[in-house]
Amino acid sequence: MSLYDQIGGDAAVNAAVDIFYRKVLRDDRISRFFTGVDMERQAAKQKAFLTMAFGGPNNYSGLDMRRGHAHLVAQGLNDSHFDAVVENLGATLKELNVPDSLIAQVAAIAETTRNDVLGK
Repeated sequence: MSLYDQIGGDAAVNAAVDIFYRKVLRDDRISRFFTGVDMERQAAKQKAFLTMAFGGPNNYSGLDMRRGHAHLVAQGLNDSHFDAVVENLGATLKELNVPDSLIAQVAAIAETTRNDVLGK
């Protein structure tokens, strides 16, 4: 069974992304990177990306991670910001009662994107 199915499929990903972005927008470490962003569009892209990344249907049509985040790297996006995002994602999943073992898998998947997101 895919991680996508284990965490609860579409309903779980949708709930997680909604809660996640509420946390991110309240987080002074990273909220500035979302100034002027259409959050409805951003959430839709994130839902499609996470669904695909977790082994669900691949409906993601956004830019690759490197190109999609290059403008943020130019604004100073770094490892501490990436860590804050992963922390908020973990806290979101914890809030949704996702087991720690699955949260660890999510964190491991997120970690595979670090270098591309940060343009390394």
